[in-house]
Amino acid sequence: MNIILQFVIAFESKMTLSYSYSHYSAGHQVKLAPEFAVGNTYTYKYEAFLMGGLPEEGLARAGFKIRSKVLISALAADTFAMKLLEPQLFEYSGIWPKDAFIPATKLTSALSNQLLTPLKFEYANGVVGKVFAPAGVSASVLNIARGVLNIFQMNIKKTANVYELQEPGVQGVCKTRYVITEDAKAERVLLTKTKDLNHCQEKIMKDIGLAYTERCAECRVRGNALKGAAAFHYVMKPSDTGALILEASSTELVQFSPINILNGAAQMEAKQSLKFLEIQKVPLELIKADYLHRGDVRYEFGSELLQTPVQLLRITNAEAQIVEILNHMVDNNVATVHEDAPLKFIELIQLMRSAKYEIIESLWSQFKSRVTHREWIRNAVPAIGTHVALRFIKEKFLAGELTSPEATRSLAVAIHMVTADLEAIKLLRELAESKKVMETPVLNEIAALGYGSLVSKYCTENPTCPVDLVRPVHELVTQAVSKGDINELIVTLKVLGNAGHPSSLKPILKVLPIFGSAGASLPLRVHIEGVLALRNIAKREPKMVQEVAIQLFMDRALHPELRMVAAIVLFETKLPMGLVATLADAVLREPNLQVASLVYSYMKAMTRSTTPDFVPVAAACNVGVKILSPKLNRLSYRYSRALLVDGFSSPWMVGAAASAFYVNDAATVLPRSIMAKARTYLAGAYADVIEVGVRTEGIQEALLKVQELPNNTDRITKMKSVLKALSEWIAQPSSQPLASAHVKLFGQEIAFATVNKEVVDQLMALVTGPAVQAIGRKALDAVLAGTKFNFAEPMLVAEVRRILPTVVGLPMELSFYTSSVLNMAIEFQATVSPPIADKFHPSQLLKSDISVKAAISPSVSLYTYAVMGVNTALAQAVVVSRARIYTILPARIEARLDMIKGNFKFELLPVQGVNKIASAIVETFAVARNVEDLAAAKITQMIPADFRPQSSKKSSSRYSGMESSRTDDKVSLSLCVLCLTTFPQSNIVLSVMSLQPVSSELLSDQRRKMGKLIKAFEKRLCGEFETFGIKACTVIESRNAASIRGVPLYAVIGKHSAFIEVTPASGPAIEKVEIEIQLGAKAAEKIIKVIDLNQDEGILEDKRVLMKLKKILAPGQKNRTSSSSRSSRSISSSVSSSSKSSSSSSHKISRMDDVLDLTMKKSKLQRSSRRSSSSKSSLRSSRSSSSKSSRSLSSSHSQQEPLEMNFTSTRQHGLSVIPRNSQSSGRSFEAIYNKAKYLAKNVAPNVTILIRAVRADHKLQGYQIAAYIDKETSRLQIIFANLAENNNWRICADGVRLSDHKLMARIAWGIDCKQYVTEMSAEYGAVGQEPAIRWKLTWENLPYNMKYYAHEMSEYITRWAVQAGMSLAKVKNVRHEIKLTVAAASERSVNVVLKTPRSTIFKKAQSIPISLPIGETASELQAYQDSWIDTISYMVSKAHAAECSVLKDTVITFNNKKVKAEMPHSCLQVLAQDSTREAKFIVLLKRDQQHEQNMLTVKIAGIDVDMYQKDSVAAVKVDNAEILVRDLPYRHPSADIQIRQSGEGIALLAPKFGLQEVYFDRDVQKVKVVDWMRGQTSGLCGKADGEFRQELRMPNTRLTKSAVSFAHSWVLSAESCRDATECHMKLDSVKLEKQIIVHGQESKCFSVEPVLRCLPGCLPLRTTTLSVGFHCLPADTLLNRSEGMSSIFEKSVDLRETTEAHLACRCTAQCA
Repeated sequence: MNIILQFVIAFESKMTLSYSYSHYSAGHQVKLAPEFAVGNTYTYKYEAFLMGGLPEEGLARAGFKIRSKVLISALAADTFAMKLLEPQLFEYSGIWPKDAFIPATKLTSALSNQLLTPLKFEYANGVVGKVFAPAGVSASVLNIARGVLNIFQMNIKKTANVYELQEPGVQGVCKTRYVITEDAKAERVLLTKTKDLNHCQEKIMKDIGLAYTERCAECRVRGNALKGAAAFHYVMKPSDTGALILEASSTELVQFSPINILNGAAQMEAKQSLKFLEIQKVPLELIKADYLHRGDVRYEFGSELLQTPVQLLRITNAEAQIVEILNHMVDNNVATVHEDAPLKFIELIQLMRSAKYEIIESLWSQFKSRVTHREWIRNAVPAIGTHVALRFIKEKFLAGELTSPEATRSLAVAIHMVTADLEAIKLLRELAESKKVMETPVLNEIAALGYGSLVSKYCTENPTCPVDLVRPVHELVTQAVSKGDINELIVTLKVLGNAGHPSSLKPILKVLPIFGSAGASLPLRVHIEGVLALRNIAKREPKMVQEVAIQLFMDRALHPELRMVAAIVLFETKLPMGLVATLADAVLREPNLQVASLVYSYMKAMTRSTTPDFVPVAAACNVGVKILSPKLNRLSYRYSRALLVDGFSSPWMVGAAASAFYVNDAATVLPRSIMAKARTYLAGAYADVIEVGVRTEGIQEALLKVQELPNNTDRITKMKSVLKALSEWIAQPSSQPLASAHVKLFGQEIAFATVNKEVVDQLMALVTGPAVQAIGRKALDAVLAGTKFNFAEPMLVAEVRRILPTVVGLPMELSFYTSSVLNMAIEFQATVSPPIADKFHPSQLLKSDISVKAAISPSVSLYTYAVMGVNTALAQAVVVSRARIYTILPARIEARLDMIKGNFKFELLPVQGVNKIASAIVETFAVARNVEDLAAAKITQMIPADFRPQSSKKSSSRYSGMESSRTDDKVSLSLCVLCLTTFPQSNIVLSVMSLQPVSSELLSDQRRKMGKLIKAFEKRLCGEFETFGIKACTVIESRNAASIRGVPLYAVIGKHSAFIEVTPASGPAIEKVEIEIQLGAKAAEKIIKVIDLNQDEGILEDKRVLMKLKKILAPGQKNRTSSSSRSSRSISSSVSSSSKSSSSSSHKISRMDDVLDLTMKKSKLQRSSRRSSSSKSSLRSSRSSSSKSSRSLSSSHSQQEPLEMNFTSTRQHGLSVIPRNSQSSGRSFEAIYNKAKYLAKNVAPNVTILIRAVRADHKLQGYQIAAYIDKETSRLQIIFANLAENNNWRICADGVRLSDHKLMARIAWGIDCKQYVTEMSAEYGAVGQEPAIRWKLTWENLPYNMKYYAHEMSEYITRWAVQAGMSLAKVKNVRHEIKLTVAAASERSVNVVLKTPRSTIFKKAQSIPISLPIGETASELQAYQDSWIDTISYMVSKAHAAECSVLKDTVITFNNKKVKAEMPHSCLQVLAQDSTREAKFIVLLKRDQQHEQNMLTVKIAGIDVDMYQKDSVAAVKVDNAEILVRDLPYRHPSADIQIRQSGEGIALLAPKFGLQEVYFDRDVQKVKVVDWMRGQTSGLCGKADGEFRQELRMPNTRLTKSAVSFAHSWVLSAESCRDATECHMKLDSVKLEKQIIVHGQESKCFSVEPVLRCLPGCLPLRTTTLSVGFHCLPADTLLNRSEGMSSIFEKSVDLRETTEAHLACRCTAQCA
């Protein structure tokens, strides 16, 4: 490449030096523009070819060649005629350059009339203008002629020899550089022009299937997936009238690779040659036909858009051919899918694309009554990809010929496959507006969303997208707002979001709160949908969306969730540094922690982004994070979060990103919404593959609260009377139980669902309705009668194409296709005894004997094509990489379910004729074919059998993008140009260098240096499971081009295959496999193998003696029992690989003991000979490194002393301390076990399971599982045994309940269950006085593999525990023992100690998500002991409850903020209340300052509960009736409310009303609200939303800075001085006693915060001072007290001053 670069620069410099000679010859000026004299015909020899493949020689390529004479004649001054004479077409599919082009005689003959037709074109000063041709000349032939005319296109300037311009050509208007020089001796002018095809003002290119992808310009800076250049060279003879072109040649090179062309690329090379022959004095004559204007020299797309590149069809009778394909698909996809069904489906699609609509309609009329044919047509129609598909769906659905499910499925696919044009958009709009569609909710949703998607695709391809396309949707938005139809409004906003048209910004702003008057009254979810709809608009107009989003974010009066969504949208616009700094500054002062947490976490995650398009944002966020406080990173999981994980590989241009947003607004357990999105980067583009969003507003409340509140007049009246006393109180809207979800694919929303009470009720009515029952009975009758059906589902999974023209005039196509066909053949028949009655109920089946016969055969065939080359409707010359995957998994099952006797029997029957269950073949080949002679199509494998790659020194870096290889003997000019466009050197001046010719001897020497033949990689892996007579083999073969160049692209090219084959194993034939389960008393009858305990013991003793003797005689050898030796000899060799030169061996598994025991022993014996010392050292080093990593992770914790917990066992009656070394419980277990090692002699089995293979010789083979329960000893035993006669390998599992507080289990396996033993115990006890549980695992001996994986898991658990904040101590504990002790530290936390043989992991006070059933919780749960669901619900709700406490004059709020203020005497204050309109509860606080006592009043469920002190003891009244402590607990007669004694106080519990607990004693009062009430409370305790920065909020939602003002604002004002509550005060706005100067004028000021003052006629006894805000008015302002004071609390604060508030009042007898 460096040599080529130097050559081009030197050549260009040399030509530049001759500038002064370029336009002058022999002292006079000449004209260089080509000139053709009128009346003469100029004859040229023309040859062009287009070739595709890899650049290396010796591999296959495919291409076309055109050869002819070209006649040019001037008809008038600027009008010329051109004719091809003796045209010949050639095709190529062979090994380059060894094989030759093959003449396409039949294709030439078929096109001769068109090729020989003269064309007319305009030509002036070397520029080709309009082109004219008769209508009979096809676009393909005309494009070939354009390729010839493109050579004559020359924009020659008279004033410069080196210049650049954007020049029209076949490929479009592209950047072109001219260099003109003169050979004075030969009297010739040399002209060279080069085209950079990657910098075009107007690039002619057609993309199909890429509408939803976005170009990543930043990715292409680092590499390119597609790059092209063209070079033209002319030799001209100048004259006074114009130059004569003597020779002209062009070379074009296009390179493509999906992972960066610098890492290996396929190429398309085009060359043209034009040579002057003679001048004839006879003018060229045109034919007698109308010459129509057919464009200019630029390429014109034709029938190639409808031509799939994977096959070439000669379409003579489209209707007949479609019928033939349909019959083939129906006949050959019955029992299994035909292997070539995907290819046939693509063929069907292509035929339907070429057919007229009338033909498709005729076919539908013919086959709509035939179910199978109907389905194939219905599945093919959406893949047509034009408006014809939408027209078909529309007309057939409205005519009732398509059902709603059929129309829904077809429309959902068609919308995203149809090419967007105005006709398609019109059809879909008409369908969406039809009454029948609007009455079908799902179809209406898909049609509406699809309309937006079609508009988006159309606007992507047509930047001047008219606003008329979205104006109807804008009108729908206006109508929905005026009608208040929220559901319709949300749908229309989603449609606008899919469309992403910039003009939609104005109607969207109308529904947002700060941009339109109507938006303020709309629900929050409408606002959120409006903001989310801006995301696709931001892709086209990011600055417009940034202006909107930043305003929404900065407005703190808006809902926090809306602001967070605005921030998410803002970041997606790739905001600049200035906006990032603005966000950071706003977050620095942000009072809402939810908003601050999300933005901070998003910024911090963005700093780690590596994707190229977000690198500037990441740099900006890195600055923004440093501005913000790191304290935001320490907020708990209850606060909103943003997560971002991404990665990008610049050498491969491949990347992926995933983001997730956890949006909360009240610090509850369940978030308000979660949104996750995945993005992929490939080949310089990216796409948002999938996005899922879920909103959970109100779900937690709906699940946990009481379903229906008592809506009686008394309760409502009581609540309203209390709320009326609050000054300027504003209620919050109730959160409706609502869930919604949406799914987006490639940035387009394809489905959404909203679930509320109405939807649930409709669904329940549908499920329990008679229609569903009728359908169920009909299905049951069909099953009993025997049913057989076949289901086939074809799908065009992917169709991605890029078509671009070449200089030859032929199109180059890059395409990717995936097609699949799923087939499911099912036979099912059942019989029920006794027969089912007419009035059937499902419970009847539980008392029946059911027999079932079923056969199922699922199969899938999938084809994937990657194509590069020439694709037209006439001919194809392409390089194809094809992957074929085929799977089939047939099964035959017979079952009998005797529900009465408890016997269940299943039989798996063999399936004949199916051995290969899965296969995959990938091959790359070159193919050339033409439509006139399809039989002569030639296919050449990409890598020939005798290919020998040249041996060359490879680069040390496998990722080097500068690796190059010489593929031609001569340096081509096209490569030079491509090198220049890849590495521009416009600012570098190099000296003139000359190229020395390459020695032919050197070239021949390089050719002799050839590598070895590329051999195929082959591997065969087999395994045999003799128990069930199955042998499975996997065969892998591969032969690729990776030896040429070690990059992924070359590794794919070649031929690869893999298949899985299942055949019967060697030995006796297996007739079937039976699985039988017997429950109950008859389980003993099914026992086949009875274990003889005495015989086992005797054998065991003999084995122990032999083992001892072997240890004495041969201490250096591993001991094996005689039986294991015999068994090990029966084991075949392990799995081995085989090649063509080596024989393959299969690994046979004869028994379960072979797998788990004997194979392990054999591997241990031969480990020293099989393993090298290096492998051992590597294993040791890996363990050492993992240990070191664990030590490094825990370096900060290893010095701590491990936490010791002395666990004591708990006996059934109370707590008793047992010495730690006591083995009483162990002896009791051993006593029970030794009394009867096998329960089979004393107890009948409760369950027997037989899994056996029925052999032809009737010998037993399989497994037996028996479960025994000994109720006397509370023991469960499970025995797993092999049914083979001489096989003693078993698994024995024993579990014993030693007491109510201790369970033990023992698992042993091996021969006679004696080789390996583990024991587990779980015990409830105490650590000190706190309850605890202990789990212990011990073992004696374990298999090697189990030890290895246990060690790996231990290392993983250790690392995870340290990262989770636990402490680690490296200590030596008991060998062969793991012990976990968990002790309660409190109701919400536990102490944890995990001891392993080498370390101790511990953590104190580890919080848990539930409240443990100990202490007060245990007694509280007694009310729910009849319902475990209520028990768990209570434990969860109590654990997450928010707590507020009152200690005398100090309130500690739900958000843990301390508020201290003097309380007014004998006045009720709202301590906590449900601030929604439901008003489920109110807790009132009254302070008696005289006696320094507090009392609480709870209003809930229509009752009043008073908690107070009586004789220094807590007392309670319910509706003024005192309840004695001895009568507690009290339970509400109808509501789930209880009042009980708790410690020294009294507690009220009502979690389903949102009130977890109200506790009262003489020292402290507490209020706890459930988790779903967070953010919905108000009062002195606050909102419980985690926003401690906004804690002091008054009833009118104003935020104050004074704790006294905050506390007083929640006082219930008295109505008169004779109020029975003895509260003689009210809240009022007070006037500042002094007049001050504000804004230059004398003013009077009034407080905007209410101040507590005595009622008229009452005098203050005790006062306090407080600072409040005042609003000032001019002193001469007349203020109506009644009207002016009502709005004073809404005014702004002009100044803050100190004023006096009253705390106790005394009224006179004459007070009002």
